[in-house]
Amino acid sequence: MNIPLNIDWQQILLHWMNLAILTGGLYFLLFKPVKQFMEKREAHYKDLDAQAAGKLEEAERVKAEYQARLAGAEEEIHQSRIKAQAAVQQSAEEQLAQAQAQAKQIIAHAQAEAEHSRERVMRESQKELRKLAAEAARKLAVQADPFSQFLDLAEGGRHEER
Repeated sequence: MNIPLNIDWQQILLHWMNLAILTGGLYFLLFKPVKQFMEKREAHYKDLDAQAAGKLEEAERVKAEYQARLAGAEEEIHQSRIKAQAAVQQSAEEQLAQAQAQAKQIIAHAQAEAEHSRERVMRESQKELRKLAAEAARKLAVQADPFSQFLDLAEGGRHEER
């Protein structure tokens, strides 16, 4: 059987069978394992991507929680500062009131001491004045005549001038 253009159907059929065997062998030996490897790799990377997304969501949630806590802590610190300032102000006012009370007490004590001292000085000066008055009266009583005393003093004074 001779076909025009030198076509041998047996050779074509053998080439087709070789091609089918080669394609099937390559499919089972290379394509299928490579495809499985690529699917596993894709699944692995999808899993990693899902884990990363989960971790990112968790991190965002934790970040929001910490920001809420931080805002609460800042408010708490602000409230604590206000309370501390109020306590310090109250303490300062109490200390000022105590100092004023002590100052009034000291002033009252000093005034009482001054009054007592003034009264004591007055008594002592009155005693001294009485003593001086009594001595002057005694001297006057001892000397009978003031005119003669005057003359004696005047004569004694002339002798001293000379």
